Parts: sequence; C-alpha cells; structure tokens
Amino acid sequence: MLDYHAAPDLLANKVILITGAGDGIGRQAALHYGAHGATVILLGKTVKKLEAVYDELLAQGSPEPAIIPLDLNGATKNHYQDLAETLKQQFGRLDGVLFNASHLSVLGPFEMIGEDEWDQVMQVNLKSQFLLTQALLPLLKATPDSSIVYTSSGVGKQGRAYWGSYAISKFATEGMMQVLADELSNSSVRANCINPGATRTDMRSRAYPGEDPMSLRTAAEIMPLYLYLMGKDSLTVNGQSLDAQPDKVQRKA
Repeated sequence: MLDYHAAPDLLANKVILITGAGDGIGRQAALHYGAHGATVILLGKTVKKLEAVYDELLAQGSPEPAIIPLDLNGATKNHYQDLAETLKQQFGRLDGVLFNASHLSVLGPFEMIGEDEWDQVMQVNLKSQFLLTQALLPLLKATPDSSIVYTSSGVGKQGRAYWGSYAISKFATEGMMQVLADELSNSSVRANCINPGATRTDMRSRAYPGEDPMSLRTAAEIMPLYLYLMGKDSLTVNGQSLDAQPDKVQRKA
C-alpha cells in the first residue's frame, strides 16, 4: 500500500473528521486529506496545535477546515451528540472519520496498572470512539459512501509484555471495528483499522526513548493507506485491519 497513488481529486467535496488532528499522524492525515480536496474537521484538545494545522491547510490551498476543541478524557455522550448536530447544521454531511487520538499508558507490569490509569486509557482509546461513532452514524449513513477508520497497533494484534492497558484498548478497538463492520456490511458505511507501525512521532519516542527516530518512516510517508481507506478505491474493503507499513510489520507498536 506504500506505492498507492491517490488521484488529486480523490476526496473532493468530502467532509472528514479527524481526532487527534493537532500533530503527528493526525496532522499529516489532515494535510493529505485537504490536499486531495476534503474539507477537514480538526478535533483535538490543544487549540494552538489545531490552529497551526488550520493555517497549514489554508496555506496549501485546501478547502477551509473547521476546528473542534474537545478533550476526549473528559467528554461525555452529550458532547458527542452536540458535535454531531453541529456537523449536520454546518456541513450537512459527513463522509469519513479517522479515529487517530490515543493515550499511551505507562508501560510496566500488568500487576502495577493503576485503576485511574486504566480508566483514562479506556476513556480516550475506547469509550470516546464508541460514543462518537454512535453519534455520527446517522450522518455517515446518509451519504452514498462513507468510511470509518480506527487506529490499531501491533500490540493490539499480538499481546506484548508491559504494554498493559494500551494494548488491551487496541484489542478492544479491533473487536469493536469488526462488530460494527459486520453490522454495516449491507450499508453505505465501511469500517476498518489501520496499524501505522513504527512511525516517527512523539508517542513512539515516549515508548522507545532509546530508538533512533531517523530509522523510522515519517507520518507523511505512511499516508497512502490513510488516503486509500477514505476514498472510492476502497469501497469494497470492510472489516479489515491493515498495516500502513506491510514491509516492516512489527508487532511491537
């Protein structure tokens, strides 16, 4: 999938929501979706970062984006329902969602996982996705074809010591995607997961502080799969968990 070349107008006239859009993979997804014609909705908790991505999108000539400041750790069902209503009123449609935001827990032995840490990871990595998906489904079903993309991980496919609540949340994300995809199999909505693999991001550097970041692909380099799953070329792909770097599959991240 690294050699996939998206048509310049692949996402023309589409409205796509990205969580965790302020930096890393979320930022690059926003820039690439915008460059291919999408109106991007930037969701994140740090307004300054979102504003920087907003300016970058305008500077590259993309359709004017929108910013939704929201801390997923504290958001409730009402917040997500209000968000969906706002999108309906302002844009009248939603063609795709990239669930990119994740919280990396403290890496350590299973027996040392704290309850507060567990709750925060599950709130951000799982419950927020569950509630937001529920809120957005009516909008997504109303378009001719729409795509939901969740972010998985190598440790969400094969459990690994010391990855604790983060790994468990990613296993749950894979399961949620599979259940949803099966339910949506006869609809206009498809759901899939992406495992980005080892990528040069801040989260990766926190997990592997001794690793040489220059040995890793950048977030921009793994964007082909992110574009593919949002566009018409993947209309028949549903319920799949795909690797953004299939040539370097590592079940470590």
